[in-house]
Amino acid sequence: MSYLELFRMPTPMKITGRSSSITNAFINSIIPIVVPTENKVKDALAVLGMDKDSFQCAYCGVTASEWDHLRPLVSNKKPTGYISEIHNLVPSCGKCNQSKGNKPWREWMFSNAKLSPKSRGIQNLEERATRLEAYENWELPTVVDFESIVGAETWAQHWANWEHVQESMRNAQILANEINKKIAMQFSSGEF
Repeated sequence: MSYLELFRMPTPMKITGRSSSITNAFINSIIPIVVPTENKVKDALAVLGMDKDSFQCAYCGVTASEWDHLRPLVSNKKPTGYISEIHNLVPSCGKCNQSKGNKPWREWMFSNAKLSPKSRGIQNLEERATRLEAYENWELPTVVDFESIVGAETWAQHWANWEHVQESMRNAQILANEINKKIAMQFSSGEF
């Protein structure tokens, strides 16, 4: 193996590549968080076939490091109405949570998406899916119609702010491309 085979350039970053992160921030910033009781966490884990000694990722079975929204908070750049509460959260590992993103859990779990349980060769996927289906049916999650609560004008202003940020990012990317081009030309001419 050559030294160049060991080397990999960092991937160039784009300002507009953070568009979905901004959308998620605009939605997550308005999502209510309902902290569960100890008994609710115990009940939730029991539905998933776990207890405090067998706590693991509901999707793949490795050590859980976080809780994932089983039903996504964001779909098609809009809030789904689900909130952060025990009825919509399951233990997850970082790999599964990042890979799943806003996709429907079953579709993702059995897909060949990078780091999905199927693509990682996780066994007993049907058994895990059966437990997750039971969890979905355990207690229905809260669904909120945000616009009806805050009013059409406030809701429209929130999304106008989102569009303003997105437009600023697009303009910033255009300027960054121009700056990058000028610096690259200067560098290629050897005038540093």
